[in-house]
Amino acid sequence: MIIVPVKEGENIERALKKFKRKFEKTGAVRELRARKNFEKPSEKRRVAHEKAVYVQRLRLLEEQ
Repeated sequence: MIIVPVKEGENIERALKKFKRKFEKTGAVRELRARKNFEKPSEKRRVAHEKAVYVQRLRLLEEQ
């Protein structure tokens, strides 16, 4: 459970901003999205490899 203490006279917008930041740090939304669509370990490795190749190409192009 996320608890955001609100001081007297503090703006509710600021409290919401604190809540959103704490919620984002927990990674709950990312985990829900990952669980929603199961991805096989082989697919994860393939996607990670493709991403690494892509990033490496970008870095090589920047150096030239």
